[in-house]
Amino acid sequence: MALLLWGQWSDAQRDDWLARLRAALPGEDWVLDPQAPRAAEVELAVVANPPPGSLRGLPRLRLIQSLWAGVDRLLDDPTLPPGVPIARMVDPAMNEAMTQTALWATLSLHRGFFQVLAQQREALWRPPPQARAAECQVLVLGLGELGGRVAQALAAQGYAVSGWSRSRRKPPPGVLALSGDAELAPALGRADVVINLLPLTAQTRDFFDASRLAQFRRGAALVNLARGAQVDEVALLAALDDGRLGHAVLDVFRQEPLPAGHAFWRHPRVTVLPHTAAQTDPRSAAEVVAANLARLRAGQTPWHLVDTGRGY
Repeated sequence: MALLLWGQWSDAQRDDWLARLRAALPGEDWVLDPQAPRAAEVELAVVANPPPGSLRGLPRLRLIQSLWAGVDRLLDDPTLPPGVPIARMVDPAMNEAMTQTALWATLSLHRGFFQVLAQQREALWRPPPQARAAECQVLVLGLGELGGRVAQALAAQGYAVSGWSRSRRKPPPGVLALSGDAELAPALGRADVVINLLPLTAQTRDFFDASRLAQFRRGAALVNLARGAQVDEVALLAALDDGRLGHAVLDVFRQEPLPAGHAFWRHPRVTVLPHTAAQTDPRSAAEVVAANLARLRAGQTPWHLVDTGRGY
């Protein structure tokens, strides 16, 4: 049997992944092109946003293992082999990095550090108020693997943390769990900082439109660490311009890289990150792939399978 490594990346990125995977899975036969003759022997496809249609025609394929946490682009491919399960990447190092970014953004917003940075450019010495963490209401949208860890870490720092999900979930210690549409609008109206970690699905596309942003507490901040397609960028700019939102920390965008002429680059209330909040770490992710392959060959259910009906 063979393993396929395939995706949209540079040769250097592919070679780095291949080296890590070979170290974690010594002795395996790797195929680097789904059109190669040996691709007929592939049982596991390890992929990073493969081009649509490229996984068609792999007769022995038993599992598609994504190297990224988000699988929305995979699920948008109607040519995926029917019945072949998909596993998303749950990388411990990526979870840690996302938690660090969320902590940094929340602390910077709570303590007024983005404002201080802007003042530095004008040589203004103006200390912001120092509120206590318990006085800062943080709402984490999405209580899955990433959201749960972020909410727990923020609560451990003393913030007043709520976590919202579409269906009821058991919350981490110190986190108030909310769910359903009825509890969302009041939660948005109370929060000082809203952190988006929702998966991209049909229900969450354009989630932050003008009507949703109007539910925010005036002057609150949005931290989007999930998907750019979840934000109506025109509506967000309008909410920032009229003061409905005080600040936005954005790591993801509808078009990436963000065009040089985009208003976000120079808006005084926007902090732009180049999709770097949390990247998959090949060192730890290769071990995750190895563990899932072992489970597959042992007849066990692989970890972190995607519910295609729900989209994550």
